[in-house]
Amino acid sequence: MSVLKKWVQVWILILVFGFAQKPERIVTIYLIGDSTMADYANNYDEGRDYYQTRYPVTGWGQVFQPFFSTDLSVFSNLFTADSAVVDDRARGGRSTRTFFQEGRWRSVYESLKPGDVVIIQFGHNDAAETKTERYVDIEGYKEFLRLYVTQSRQKGATPIILTPVARNYPWENNHLQNVHGEYPEAALEVAQELNTLFIDLNQLSMDAFSEVGREYATQNYFMNLDSGVYEAYPNGQSDNTHFQPEGARVVAGLVFVTMKTLKK
Repeated sequence: MSVLKKWVQVWILILVFGFAQKPERIVTIYLIGDSTMADYANNYDEGRDYYQTRYPVTGWGQVFQPFFSTDLSVFSNLFTADSAVVDDRARGGRSTRTFFQEGRWRSVYESLKPGDVVIIQFGHNDAAETKTERYVDIEGYKEFLRLYVTQSRQKGATPIILTPVARNYPWENNHLQNVHGEYPEAALEVAQELNTLFIDLNQLSMDAFSEVGREYATQNYFMNLDSGVYEAYPNGQSDNTHFQPEGARVVAGLVFVTMKTLKK
């Protein structure tokens, strides 16, 4: 084989491999938390039809994925990836303690890869003093948050602590107020102590809901339903904790927009 022919073959190989598509970089964004964050449409009730048994209840994590169909370079201070996959592990009725005790955190921990993100939002059930099976006092709440942060970092993942999203009460002077007692402040204290990324979703959601007003938020954001409208709720529903799709999208948008401002 001539020298010229060999060089031609070498250059062909260089061109082929040089222009070969690089493997796609994928970041997984894990969501751990309670019912306000859960995905009810993803076989939540083990094979039962979502539209027959749950709809329109919608956790904000359930509608989080579509926000990431955009240029992810806006998250360059948080992660580097070509695409992002939201893995929603949140579950109704869980507190920081029960999520851990049931092995739900272990399942996430074993799946974590360097560069992944873990969004942590608890507090609704931790504060349920009358429900001892889920209640966690302030110090316990802080300790479990520390555990999730520390173990996420052990796997090279980036944890983000969120305060619990607002409920639709109490209202004072046309502004929604904090219903979560000392838990939002406790979450902030852990974030400051461990130098962890932090989103005050409680305050953000109180402000966002207040902006549209009590009547609109009550009717369109939360699960306050008239009878005879939805198959899953033939007698209607009065629920100022869980979201309809519009409310869930508003909350997901608050988290998404704030994530753009975070820097590791």
